[in-house]
Amino acid sequence: MKRRKNIKKAVYVIITSLVFFVAPSCHKGEKAYSFETAIVTKGSIINTITATGTIQADTTVLIGTQVSGVIKKIYVDFNSHVKKGQLLAELDKTPLQTQVQQAQASLDDSKSEVEYQQASYERFKALLDKKLVAQADYDQVKYSYNKALANLKTAQAGFDKAKVNLGYASIYSPIVGVVLNRAVDQGQTVAASFNTPNLFTIGNDLTQMQVQANVDEADIGQLKTAQPVDFTVDAYPNEIFKGSVRQMRLQPVVTSNVVTYTVIVNAPNPEKKLMPGMTANITVLVQKVDSVLTIPGKALRFTPDAAYMTEYLKKNPPPKRNQVAGGTGQAAGTERQRNPGETGQSGAGQGNAGQYQAGSQTGKKSVIVWLKTGDLIHRTRITTGAIDGTNAEIKTGLKEGDEVILSMSLASKSTTTAAAAATTSPFMPTRPGGRGR
Repeated sequence: MKRRKNIKKAVYVIITSLVFFVAPSCHKGEKAYSFETAIVTKGSIINTITATGTIQADTTVLIGTQVSGVIKKIYVDFNSHVKKGQLLAELDKTPLQTQVQQAQASLDDSKSEVEYQQASYERFKALLDKKLVAQADYDQVKYSYNKALANLKTAQAGFDKAKVNLGYASIYSPIVGVVLNRAVDQGQTVAASFNTPNLFTIGNDLTQMQVQANVDEADIGQLKTAQPVDFTVDAYPNEIFKGSVRQMRLQPVVTSNVVTYTVIVNAPNPEKKLMPGMTANITVLVQKVDSVLTIPGKALRFTPDAAYMTEYLKKNPPPKRNQVAGGTGQAAGTERQRNPGETGQSGAGQGNAGQYQAGSQTGKKSVIVWLKTGDLIHRTRITTGAIDGTNAEIKTGLKEGDEVILSMSLASKSTTTAAAAATTSPFMPTRPGGRGR
């Protein structure tokens, strides 16, 4: 009898222990979800394009020489300010002046020959009229006269060319600007046999510069003339320079199968801080929308977990088709918010893929987002406008202050209560002066 009582007592202890330790583990299966949300607020949507480029003068002229010779005198240096028509350098004119004299002598000889042949021609013509000379003799004199006229024209052209070459020995500035580069020194010989040697590089007024930027082919379609541009240079990292798009050149630039287009940006330089050749990092403002309702773009891609929706629908069954919360006095033009399980809005485990619908010709998109009101969630269809890399403009479907869901995470319920009970259980041994394990 005593043995039976001991067995019953042992069975009671075992059952009690199992209930005490197994029950909390069963509760662990109950899932708890936390939501990351954002409030619909008013803000700005800004879209920009970035590129790199090189600062250049608006007009850069390479000045060379069309005649060969020795540089006799240079009148300007690097960074010299020059005027249009100002003398920059002179070549030695001695050989060119000799050529002019030779051409002059040839011209004088041709003129004398023309005078002689003209006199003979007129004399033979008078005799031919009287039939005192043969026709063949007259034709020979006429031929000689015409040939002399042609030789005169050749000599005149040679003389004019020699004078022009003599004028080329004096090199003048064709524009108003600054000497950016001087490639020759006094006494240096220049040869203009095949390629015209570059003597000077002159840029026009450096208070107005330009940036030649290389814009990727994926971005060129968003650019328009007169769009505002901000750019920086390494020389002044804390200063932002302003400009605007002036020109988009049609000729593509292909480098390693990468296609870019040259975009010219106005770059005012009143303080002359910008110098030709500097690398500029430009940012073109292609779109800016102010004071509009915005939400994070993450909300457009959120879809609740399928397991959560199954459990949620069990606890919060959707209303029947004829039971619409909020009555019938809804504003016209807005979509009624429906619970996740309502007809036509099945959403357990469905993503937003395929829910983007083309809107009007202004580029609007229709998409579904999820809202959180207290402990309840529901979804609604909205219309988006401009979208940047972070936020999206809301055209219709939401109002300021609404709470949209961005993401959800799963966390098991805390077993702190069970753990606390276990530490005080008489069936668990404890360390002296410490807590049980």
